[in-house]
Amino acid sequence: MYLDFFGLSAKPFQLTADPRFLYPSKAHSRAIAYLSYGLSQAEGFIVITGDIGTGKTTLVKNLFSEIDSSRLTAAQLVTTQVDDFDLMKLINAAFRLEYKGLAKGDLLQQFQAFLEAEAAQGKRVLLVIDEAQNLPIRTLEELRMLSNYEVDGKPMLQCFLLGQKEFRITIGSPQLKQLRERVIASTGLQPLSKQDTQLYTNHRLTLCGWKDDPQIEQAAHDSVYQITGGIPRKINLLWDRIFLYACLEEVHRIDESLVAAVEAEMAEERYSETAVEEHTFSVKENEDIHGRLAALESVALSLAKDYKEFSIKVRETILRDQ
Repeated sequence: MYLDFFGLSAKPFQLTADPRFLYPSKAHSRAIAYLSYGLSQAEGFIVITGDIGTGKTTLVKNLFSEIDSSRLTAAQLVTTQVDDFDLMKLINAAFRLEYKGLAKGDLLQQFQAFLEAEAAQGKRVLLVIDEAQNLPIRTLEELRMLSNYEVDGKPMLQCFLLGQKEFRITIGSPQLKQLRERVIASTGLQPLSKQDTQLYTNHRLTLCGWKDDPQIEQAAHDSVYQITGGIPRKINLLWDRIFLYACLEEVHRIDESLVAAVEAEMAEERYSETAVEEHTFSVKENEDIHGRLAALESVALSLAKDYKEFSIKVRETILRDQ
Protein backbone atom coordinates (compact mmCIF):
# COMPACT_ATOMS: atom_id res chain seq x y z
CA MET A 1 0.00 0.00 0.00
CA TYR A 2 2.68 2.50 0.99
CA LEU A 3 4.98 1.67 -1.95
CA ASP A 4 3.03 3.84 -4.40
CA PHE A 5 2.44 6.56 -1.83
CA PHE A 6 6.17 7.00 -1.20
CA GLY A 7 7.35 6.03 -4.69
CA LEU A 8 9.27 2.93 -3.58
CA SER A 9 10.17 0.17 -6.04
CA ALA A 10 9.94 -2.68 -3.52
CA LYS A 11 9.05 -3.37 0.09
CA PRO A 12 12.11 -2.33 2.12
CA PHE A 13 11.24 -3.97 5.41
CA GLN A 14 9.93 -7.40 4.52
CA LEU A 15 10.36 -10.05 7.20
CA THR A 16 11.40 -12.78 4.75
CA ALA A 17 15.19 -13.13 4.67
CA ASP A 18 16.56 -11.76 1.39
CA PRO A 19 20.32 -11.70 0.70
CA ARG A 20 19.91 -8.61 -1.48
CA PHE A 21 19.25 -6.59 1.66
CA LEU A 22 22.20 -7.92 3.64
CA TYR A 23 23.75 -5.05 5.58
CA PRO A 24 27.48 -5.58 6.26
CA SER A 25 27.74 -4.56 9.90
CA LYS A 26 31.00 -5.41 11.64
CA ALA A 27 29.55 -8.57 13.21
CA HIS A 28 27.86 -9.69 10.00
CA SER A 29 30.99 -9.01 7.95
CA ARG A 30 32.97 -11.15 10.38
CA ALA A 31 30.42 -13.96 10.09
CA ILE A 32 30.52 -13.76 6.28
CA ALA A 33 34.32 -13.92 6.40
CA TYR A 34 34.17 -17.02 8.62
CA LEU A 35 31.70 -18.72 6.32
CA SER A 36 33.89 -17.94 3.31
CA TYR A 37 36.95 -19.17 5.19
CA GLY A 38 35.12 -22.36 6.06
CA LEU A 39 34.24 -22.99 2.43
CA SER A 40 37.85 -22.46 1.41
CA GLN A 41 39.03 -25.00 4.00
CA ALA A 42 36.56 -27.63 2.75
CA GLU A 43 36.44 -29.42 6.10
CA GLY A 44 35.33 -29.23 9.70
CA PHE A 45 32.53 -27.28 11.35
CA ILE A 46 31.72 -23.57 11.34
CA VAL A 47 29.55 -22.33 14.23
CA ILE A 48 27.54 -19.08 14.01
CA THR A 49 25.34 -18.09 16.96
CA GLY A 50 23.05 -15.17 17.70
CA ASP A 51 19.73 -14.14 19.20
CA ILE A 52 16.47 -14.62 17.30
CA GLY A 53 16.20 -12.06 14.52
CA THR A 54 19.88 -11.07 14.36
CA GLY A 55 20.24 -12.22 10.74
CA LYS A 56 21.50 -15.81 10.78
CA THR A 57 19.03 -16.96 8.12
CA THR A 58 19.90 -14.00 5.88
CA LEU A 59 23.56 -14.99 6.14
CA VAL A 60 22.73 -18.51 5.01
CA LYS A 61 20.70 -17.27 2.06
CA ASN A 62 23.53 -14.95 1.10
CA LEU A 63 25.94 -17.88 1.28
CA PHE A 64 23.71 -20.05 -0.90
CA SER A 65 23.34 -17.27 -3.48
CA GLU A 66 27.12 -17.21 -3.95
CA ILE A 67 27.77 -20.95 -4.06
CA ASP A 68 29.11 -22.38 -7.32
CA SER A 69 26.81 -25.37 -7.81
CA SER A 70 29.25 -26.93 -10.26
CA ARG A 71 31.78 -27.34 -7.45
CA LEU A 72 29.63 -27.63 -4.35
CA THR A 73 26.34 -29.33 -3.49
CA ALA A 74 24.66 -27.69 -0.51
CA ALA A 75 21.51 -28.26 1.51
CA GLN A 76 19.97 -26.62 4.54
CA LEU A 77 18.07 -28.10 7.48
CA VAL A 78 15.98 -26.15 9.96
CA THR A 79 15.77 -28.59 12.81
CA THR A 80 13.64 -29.21 15.82
CA GLN A 81 14.52 -31.75 18.48
CA VAL A 82 15.28 -34.84 16.42
CA ASP A 83 17.19 -37.98 17.28
CA ASP A 84 20.06 -39.34 15.20
CA PHE A 85 17.75 -41.61 13.15
CA ASP A 86 15.40 -38.77 12.22
CA LEU A 87 18.40 -36.58 11.44
CA MET A 88 19.55 -39.06 8.82
CA LYS A 89 16.08 -39.03 7.28
CA LEU A 90 16.13 -35.23 7.12
CA ILE A 91 19.62 -35.16 5.62
CA ASN A 92 18.75 -37.69 2.94
CA ALA A 93 15.55 -35.82 2.13
CA ALA A 94 17.45 -32.51 1.90
CA PHE A 95 19.82 -34.01 -0.67
CA ARG A 96 16.90 -35.70 -2.47
CA LEU A 97 17.91 -39.23 -1.54
CA GLU A 98 15.66 -42.12 -0.58
CA TYR A 99 14.64 -42.16 3.07
CA LYS A 100 11.09 -43.48 3.43
CA GLY A 101 10.88 -46.88 5.06
CA LEU A 102 14.67 -47.28 5.29
CA ALA A 103 16.52 -48.48 8.38
CA LYS A 104 19.28 -46.30 9.75
CA GLY A 105 22.01 -48.47 8.27
CA ASP A 106 20.43 -48.18 4.83
CA LEU A 107 20.15 -44.40 5.22
CA LEU A 108 23.84 -44.19 6.04
CA GLN A 109 24.74 -46.34 3.03
CA GLN A 110 22.61 -44.15 0.77
CA PHE A 111 24.30 -41.02 2.05
CA GLN A 112 27.81 -42.43 1.81
CA ALA A 113 27.16 -43.53 -1.77
CA PHE A 114 25.94 -39.99 -2.52
CA LEU A 115 29.10 -38.46 -1.04
CA GLU A 116 31.29 -40.78 -3.10
CA ALA A 117 29.35 -39.98 -6.28
CA GLU A 118 29.75 -36.24 -5.66
CA ALA A 119 33.47 -36.67 -5.00
CA ALA A 120 33.83 -38.60 -8.27
CA GLN A 121 32.47 -35.50 -10.04
CA GLY A 122 34.94 -33.26 -8.24
CA LYS A 123 32.24 -31.76 -6.02
CA ARG A 124 32.12 -31.20 -2.29
CA VAL A 125 29.06 -31.45 -0.05
CA LEU A 126 27.97 -28.80 2.45
CA LEU A 127 25.27 -29.25 5.07
CA VAL A 128 23.95 -26.12 6.80
CA ILE A 129 21.87 -26.69 9.93
CA ASP A 130 19.82 -23.79 11.27
CA GLU A 131 18.34 -23.74 14.79
CA ALA A 132 21.11 -26.13 15.84
CA GLN A 133 20.47 -25.36 19.52
CA ASN A 134 17.56 -27.81 19.34
CA LEU A 135 19.75 -30.78 18.43
CA PRO A 136 20.37 -33.30 21.23
CA ILE A 137 24.00 -34.11 22.04
CA ARG A 138 23.66 -37.61 20.60
CA THR A 139 22.46 -36.14 17.30
CA LEU A 140 25.36 -33.68 17.19
CA GLU A 141 27.71 -36.57 17.78
CA GLU A 142 26.11 -38.32 14.80
CA LEU A 143 27.01 -35.28 12.68
CA ARG A 144 30.60 -35.57 13.81
CA MET A 145 30.62 -39.22 12.78
CA LEU A 146 29.29 -38.28 9.33
CA SER A 147 32.15 -35.81 8.94
CA ASN A 148 34.55 -38.77 9.20
CA TYR A 149 33.72 -39.89 5.66
CA GLU A 150 36.74 -39.40 3.41
CA VAL A 151 37.77 -40.13 -0.18
CA ASP A 152 41.50 -40.31 -0.89
CA GLY A 153 42.16 -38.73 2.49
CA LYS A 154 39.89 -35.75 1.81
CA PRO A 155 36.75 -35.05 3.89
CA MET A 156 33.58 -35.45 1.88
CA LEU A 157 31.20 -33.53 4.14
CA GLN A 158 31.41 -30.11 5.73
CA CYS A 159 28.90 -28.69 8.23
CA PHE A 160 27.89 -25.16 9.18
CA LEU A 161 25.93 -24.98 12.44
CA LEU A 162 23.78 -21.92 13.13
CA GLY A 163 21.96 -21.53 16.42
CA GLN A 164 20.85 -19.26 19.20
CA LYS A 165 23.33 -18.20 21.87
CA GLU A 166 22.56 -21.14 24.14
CA PHE A 167 24.04 -23.42 21.49
CA ARG A 168 27.48 -22.38 22.74
CA ILE A 169 26.67 -24.02 26.07
CA THR A 170 25.74 -27.24 24.28
CA ILE A 171 28.92 -27.20 22.21
CA GLY A 172 30.90 -26.74 25.42
CA SER A 173 29.60 -29.96 26.99
CA PRO A 174 32.20 -32.67 27.80
CA GLN A 175 30.42 -35.19 25.53
CA LEU A 176 31.16 -33.04 22.48
CA LYS A 177 34.90 -32.64 22.97
CA GLN A 178 35.68 -34.40 19.69
CA LEU A 179 33.21 -32.22 17.78
CA ARG A 180 34.73 -29.06 19.29
CA GLU A 181 38.12 -30.16 18.02
CA ARG A 182 36.70 -30.02 14.50
CA VAL A 183 35.27 -26.51 14.79
CA ILE A 184 37.62 -24.44 12.62
CA ALA A 185 35.85 -21.11 13.17
CA SER A 186 33.15 -19.74 15.45
CA THR A 187 31.57 -16.32 15.88
CA GLY A 188 28.45 -14.69 17.28
CA LEU A 189 26.04 -12.18 15.78
CA GLN A 190 25.26 -9.22 18.02
CA PRO A 191 22.39 -6.72 17.75
CA LEU A 192 23.18 -3.66 15.66
CA SER A 193 24.58 -0.57 17.33
CA LYS A 194 22.62 2.67 17.36
CA GLN A 195 24.60 3.96 14.39
CA ASP A 196 24.30 0.69 12.48
CA THR A 197 20.56 0.58 13.09
CA GLN A 198 20.16 3.87 11.25
CA LEU A 199 22.59 2.85 8.49
CA TYR A 200 20.77 -0.48 8.16
CA THR A 201 17.46 1.36 7.77
CA ASN A 202 18.81 3.75 5.14
CA HIS A 203 20.56 0.88 3.34
CA ARG A 204 17.31 -1.00 2.85
CA LEU A 205 15.39 2.12 1.87
CA THR A 206 18.02 3.14 -0.69
CA LEU A 207 17.86 -0.29 -2.34
CA CYS A 208 14.12 0.30 -2.81
CA GLY A 209 14.46 3.68 -4.48
CA TRP A 210 13.88 5.91 -1.46
CA LYS A 211 14.27 9.60 -2.34
CA ASP A 212 13.92 11.06 1.15
CA ASP A 213 10.15 10.60 1.04
CA PRO A 214 9.17 10.29 3.77
CA GLN A 215 11.71 12.44 5.54
CA ILE A 216 12.90 10.74 8.71
CA GLU A 217 13.95 12.85 11.68
CA GLN A 218 16.97 11.82 13.73
CA ALA A 219 14.78 11.47 16.82
CA ALA A 220 12.69 8.88 14.95
CA HIS A 221 15.81 6.82 14.21
CA ASP A 222 16.83 7.08 17.86
CA SER A 223 13.40 5.90 18.99
CA VAL A 224 13.46 2.92 16.65
CA TYR A 225 16.78 1.84 18.11
CA GLN A 226 15.52 2.19 21.68
CA ILE A 227 12.40 0.15 20.92
CA THR A 228 14.05 -2.63 18.90
CA GLY A 229 17.39 -2.95 20.66
CA GLY A 230 19.08 -3.19 17.27
CA ILE A 231 17.53 -6.57 16.38
CA PRO A 232 17.11 -6.56 12.56
CA ARG A 233 13.85 -8.50 12.57
CA LYS A 234 12.30 -6.11 15.10
CA ILE A 235 13.63 -3.14 13.14
CA ASN A 236 11.96 -4.42 9.97
CA LEU A 237 8.68 -5.07 11.73
CA LEU A 238 8.57 -1.64 13.35
CA TRP A 239 9.59 0.35 10.26
CA ASP A 240 7.08 -1.52 8.10
CA ARG A 241 4.31 -0.47 10.47
CA ILE A 242 5.66 3.09 10.66
CA PHE A 243 5.56 3.45 6.88
CA LEU A 244 2.05 1.99 6.73
CA TYR A 245 0.88 4.37 9.47
CA ALA A 246 2.44 7.36 7.70
CA CYS A 247 0.74 6.33 4.45
CA LEU A 248 -2.68 6.00 6.09
CA GLU A 249 -2.25 9.36 7.82
CA GLU A 250 -0.94 10.83 4.54
CA VAL A 251 2.13 12.36 6.13
CA HIS A 252 5.57 12.68 4.52
CA ARG A 253 7.61 13.28 7.63
CA ILE A 254 8.32 10.72 10.32
CA ASP A 255 9.13 12.10 13.74
CA GLU A 256 9.45 10.73 17.26
CA SER A 257 5.74 11.16 18.04
CA LEU A 258 4.71 9.10 15.02
CA VAL A 259 7.06 6.29 16.05
CA ALA A 260 5.60 6.43 19.57
CA ALA A 261 2.06 6.19 18.20
CA VAL A 262 2.94 3.10 16.15
CA GLU A 263 4.71 1.46 19.08
CA ALA A 264 1.63 2.11 21.26
CA GLU A 265 -0.55 0.35 18.68
CA MET A 266 1.81 -2.61 18.50
CA ALA A 267 2.07 -2.79 22.30
CA GLU A 268 -1.73 -2.93 22.53
CA GLU A 269 -1.77 -5.75 19.98
CA ARG A 270 0.85 -7.66 21.95
CA TYR A 271 -1.21 -7.19 25.12
CA SER A 272 -4.35 -8.48 23.37
CA GLU A 273 -2.49 -11.54 22.09
CA THR A 274 -1.13 -12.23 25.57
CA ALA A 275 -4.60 -11.86 27.09
CA VAL A 276 -6.06 -14.32 24.57
CA GLU A 277 -3.25 -16.80 25.27
CA GLU A 278 -3.76 -16.47 29.03
CA HIS A 279 -7.51 -16.90 28.65
CA THR A 280 -7.02 -19.96 26.45
CA PHE A 281 -4.59 -21.41 28.99
CA SER A 282 -7.00 -20.65 31.84
CA VAL A 283 -9.91 -22.33 30.04
CA LYS A 284 -7.78 -25.35 29.23
CA GLU A 285 -6.51 -25.48 32.81
CA ASN A 286 -10.09 -25.36 34.13
CA GLU A 287 -11.12 -28.05 31.68
CA ASP A 288 -8.21 -30.17 32.87
CA ILE A 289 -9.21 -29.62 36.51
CA HIS A 290 -12.85 -30.50 35.82
CA GLY A 291 -11.70 -33.56 33.93
CA ARG A 292 -9.51 -34.70 36.81
CA LEU A 293 -12.30 -34.07 39.33
CA ALA A 294 -14.72 -36.09 37.23
CA ALA A 295 -12.20 -38.92 37.06
CA LEU A 296 -11.66 -38.81 40.83
CA GLU A 297 -15.41 -38.84 41.44
CA SER A 298 -15.73 -41.85 39.17
CA VAL A 299 -12.97 -43.67 41.06
CA ALA A 300 -14.53 -42.74 44.41
CA LEU A 301 -17.95 -44.03 43.35
CA SER A 302 -16.37 -47.22 42.09
CA LEU A 303 -14.49 -47.70 45.37
CA ALA A 304 -17.65 -46.99 47.37
CA LYS A 305 -19.57 -49.57 45.35
CA ASP A 306 -16.79 -52.12 45.79
CA TYR A 307 -16.63 -51.40 49.54
CA LYS A 308 -20.40 -51.80 49.89
CA GLU A 309 -20.33 -55.13 48.04
CA PHE A 310 -17.34 -56.25 50.13
CA SER A 311 -19.12 -55.33 53.40
CA ILE A 312 -22.23 -57.29 52.39
CA LYS A 313 -20.11 -60.37 51.59
CA VAL A 314 -18.25 -60.12 54.91
CA ARG A 315 -21.55 -59.81 56.80
CA GLU A 316 -23.02 -62.80 54.95
CA THR A 317 -19.92 -64.88 55.71
CA ILE A 318 -20.05 -64.04 59.43
CA LEU A 319 -23.77 -64.87 59.66
CA ARG A 320 -23.25 -68.16 57.82
CA ASP A 321 -20.40 -69.18 60.14
CA GLN A 322 -22.56 -68.48 63.19
